[in-house]
Amino acid sequence: MFSTSLVVVTLTLYMAFLFAVAQLTERGPDRRTAFTPYVYALALTVYFTSWSFYGNVGFATNSGFMYLATDVGTLIALMLWWRVLRRMVRIKESYHITNIADFISARYNRSQIVAALVAMTALFGIVPYIALQLKSIVSTIGIILPVRHEDWSGAGLLVMLAMILFTVLFGARRLDPTERHHGVMVILALQGVVKLVAILAIGLFVTYGLYDGFTSLIDEIDAAGLEHLKSSSTPQGSVTAQWITLIVLGMVAIQCLPRQFHLAVVENSNERDIRTAMWILPVYMLLFDLFITPIAAAGLLQGLPPALADEFVLRLPYMQGAEWLTLLVFIGGFSAATGMVIISTMALSTMATNHLMMPVIEGVKACNFMRQYLLQLRWLMIAVIILCSYGVAWIFSGSYMLATMGTISFVAVVQFAPAMFGGMVWRGANRIGAITGLMLGLLVWFYTLVLPAFSRQGWIDTTWLIYGPGRIEWLRPEALMGMDMLSPISHSVFWSLFFNIAFFLLGSWLYTPTKEERTQLAEFMRAMSSGSRVHTGRLTGLEAYVEFRPKCAEAVKLLSRYLPDKKAEREVAQIVDLLQAQKKDRLTIIELVEFHRMLEITLAGSIGAASAHRAIESGVGYSEREKRDLHAIYSHIATELGGPDSAPPEGIKRPDAEDVRYSFVTELQTTIERQKGELSAQKATLEHLQERLDKQDEEIFEQRVINQKLTQELTELRKQVDSER
Repeated sequence: MFSTSLVVVTLTLYMAFLFAVAQLTERGPDRRTAFTPYVYALALTVYFTSWSFYGNVGFATNSGFMYLATDVGTLIALMLWWRVLRRMVRIKESYHITNIADFISARYNRSQIVAALVAMTALFGIVPYIALQLKSIVSTIGIILPVRHEDWSGAGLLVMLAMILFTVLFGARRLDPTERHHGVMVILALQGVVKLVAILAIGLFVTYGLYDGFTSLIDEIDAAGLEHLKSSSTPQGSVTAQWITLIVLGMVAIQCLPRQFHLAVVENSNERDIRTAMWILPVYMLLFDLFITPIAAAGLLQGLPPALADEFVLRLPYMQGAEWLTLLVFIGGFSAATGMVIISTMALSTMATNHLMMPVIEGVKACNFMRQYLLQLRWLMIAVIILCSYGVAWIFSGSYMLATMGTISFVAVVQFAPAMFGGMVWRGANRIGAITGLMLGLLVWFYTLVLPAFSRQGWIDTTWLIYGPGRIEWLRPEALMGMDMLSPISHSVFWSLFFNIAFFLLGSWLYTPTKEERTQLAEFMRAMSSGSRVHTGRLTGLEAYVEFRPKCAEAVKLLSRYLPDKKAEREVAQIVDLLQAQKKDRLTIIELVEFHRMLEITLAGSIGAASAHRAIESGVGYSEREKRDLHAIYSHIATELGGPDSAPPEGIKRPDAEDVRYSFVTELQTTIERQKGELSAQKATLEHLQERLDKQDEEIFEQRVINQKLTQELTELRKQVDSER
């Protein structure tokens, strides 16, 4: 056993070192360096949590090489990152995206319902996953310190409080989560290096310290009858189906887990960094997995029970008296867990504040005062999330429920995939399809995976699990439609994605989106393909009559609802600089619309795109002349382009700020998109005709050559005939 003081001092010095590095990084110049791409790539290794650090050995002990399936899926996703992730980064830059809920809702006209659904799914799915990280820390403390195993009221409570403190200090000191956290990125990169060094150290110790290398260890495995370590197996269902399921989970998790989305997309400062991550992550994964099977084999060969397989990584050096190696492995596992807890809680608190609390704060007048305390609310959400995770870990400690929480979390996150990736590639996807798909997928996930876990926990009678509700066997949660040949996780993934995709397609086909949604779709697709950011200004030859100072004051007043007054003034001043309007007293009407668009995007960084959209609708106004001019400008442009007349039908009044601001853009963009399509088709036709013309020119040229040859031959024949005469 280590002394408590040694472990406490070591952890304190380690976290103090990380905090000092974060502080120095944050206070340094905010610019890219030669190390930035590598920091970005190594920070993404937070993907390898304590579930990987400790749990992969347990997985290999029971199922052989099956643990590699999720890594295969991750590698497939990484190979597509230059096309997929780069587009996601472009959308983030254009829409000031703060989290995955923001991203998905931005595709569907900034729908608050879509954002709230994604946020709630993430909360329900990831909180148990955070509980697993807390459990790993508390369990390993119980191994190396003289405290009882899983001391939740003592060591567990201290760990929980420390996680709250670290998360607030490292990742939630500012309100705008789109301001890149350079310090946090460096910390995560350092933790990635520490856990890789730790897993390689224990792997080398086991393979070449306890045994004479890989060959010797393989011989020991064969002699002990542990051949299952060299193959793949699963306690239930088909091995092939399980491989496919885990590959799908790996492909989705590396992109859709809230923490991975935040690091890969929100924290990305340059598209080119993606290329660096595309080779560093596979190399890291290869090294991380290199000694998993040897460690699993060594644990069994040393007489450790399979039930403790998740702890082999730490128990092996501890049993051999390698104290400093044990401490290094403990620090590596601690790094794997804390990195995940900090960044996941950051992402979840942002989603919960922006998409669950903000609609209530805006909608309930008595709660409006809370706009000024958004940062404090985010701290509160961090505390609530970690406290709930702590409660889950304590209540389910050592039970079936906690052991399955990792897979439950992954399957929950998979439900984002149809709305997210389908929306990126299919223009026909719309808001109703996304909502219905998400809801059905979540219901099936809950019915086929969560309720059976509750049943095995003893909370629900197992009769309905065995025979189905009302003894309707084809409704059995783990054998829907009589499909009982799959493992519970494969079964849940199949049916939840089936219903999710089916209703995503059905809802999109049956619902006709509004003009506003079509406009938003065109903007989203254009930003994704071209990487264009919000324009800094659209100068026109129109009369500049809009008084700029009152509009700036209105903008500052709006931002001050959510930001400190000085920060609100700075943000508006920055927008003025981007518009190149520092010396202007008056604006054109088009510049005013652009000013409000940029104001909305700025506000989105603090409260989310959907909430910012609603705040702008209610917080800015247009004079009667401005409204008339917007309609007149649109009509003129639409006429010049040959588009449809947009004048509102007689008797219909359109006072809504959203219609005023975007009505002239709506049909214009639709017309532009249509004409772009026509132009592309015409270009294709011209290219086809040009090819035909070139081909005909070649044929004519060849025919002329043939004719010349024939003429020469004819001339020579005539000469021969004349000479013979």
